Amino acid sequence: MFPKTMNDENFYSKVFAREGISQARSADEHHRSGIRLARQLRWPRAVGLAILFFPIASVLVAQPVNGVWWLLLVGWAFVWPHLAWQLAARSANPYNSEMFNLRADAIMAGVWIGVMGINAMPSAALIMMISMNLIGVGGIRLYGPGVIMTGLTALVSLQLTHVTPDYVSTPLEIGLALPVIVFYPMLFAWLSFHTTSRLVEHKRRLELMSTLDGMTGVFNRRHWEVLLRTEYENCRRYHRSATLLLIDIDHFKSINDTWGHDVGDQAIVAVTRQLQLTLRASDIVGRFGGDEFAVIMSGTTAESAIAAMSRVHERLADLHLPGSPQVKISISVGVAPLTTSMVHYQEWLKAADIALYKAKNAGRNRTEVAA
Repeated sequence: MFPKTMNDENFYSKVFAREGISQARSADEHHRSGIRLARQLRWPRAVGLAILFFPIASVLVAQPVNGVWWLLLVGWAFVWPHLAWQLAARSANPYNSEMFNLRADAIMAGVWIGVMGINAMPSAALIMMISMNLIGVGGIRLYGPGVIMTGLTALVSLQLTHVTPDYVSTPLEIGLALPVIVFYPMLFAWLSFHTTSRLVEHKRRLELMSTLDGMTGVFNRRHWEVLLRTEYENCRRYHRSATLLLIDIDHFKSINDTWGHDVGDQAIVAVTRQLQLTLRASDIVGRFGGDEFAVIMSGTTAESAIAAMSRVHERLADLHLPGSPQVKISISVGVAPLTTSMVHYQEWLKAADIALYKAKNAGRNRTEVAA
């Protein structure tokens, strides 16, 4: 009774430990994604606000505002972008901090629209920049509240500053606002392109990692079985021949126990290498288990597959592992040609498995064909 209790405690301790590790990884990934977001917005914000300084300043020159507004404008255009980055980078939750920064951008945009008396071109440039940032990060869900905050803040600042609305922009104000309207979307698009390119490359690597065995570089079992099913269906549909091979390293457990797992890993990689050197590029090699491999040879008869495996046997007989020359590597191979009686690809696989055990029972280091 007591051993069972201890086992239950160990089980639940392991479960809770795994859950804790999973939660820690999730929190760490959330933190990193927040830092990436803040870094991506740092320079667009810095460049955008810096060039917005000039059209806003051209309007303030003609407005009855005191020096405090000029200090606020300089701080907002040239200090705030870097302060926003520091706040996000040093925060325990960078993502939420950057969301706060974007809302602060929307509020300050409303302030300047109000202080400028809703001057058309500078206000349009300001709204364009803030809208692109909000939609680019949070979509309509972030953009909607942001626009409302901008509008309300503009109305409040109009009342507080007693500025008379003047929607008409002078040629100077138009000329200073145009670079913002032209170049900021180009900057935003360029950064979005680079972000998308990185995501596409990251996705490609993940897809590659999900299909390949990490040690050998050949297909893993899950993806290899998908390819086997596809090959089986194509052969049945187009009446093509194909041969399936299951390969097992002889006495692999003894190699691991005697020489260590690093030598066992070398043996796995060596067998993989010999298979790749001997077989055709069109032959599909997969790592089926710890020391077991599988090969799909499309358009190949059993006799041709046996001949190919004979060359592999010969190569392995002369092979010496670096650092462990006394270790001898041999393989047992089961060969199963596809027949019309096989109504499912699993039957094909089972036939190759039976042939493999036949090779093992016959003394190993040999190739046998399914009956």
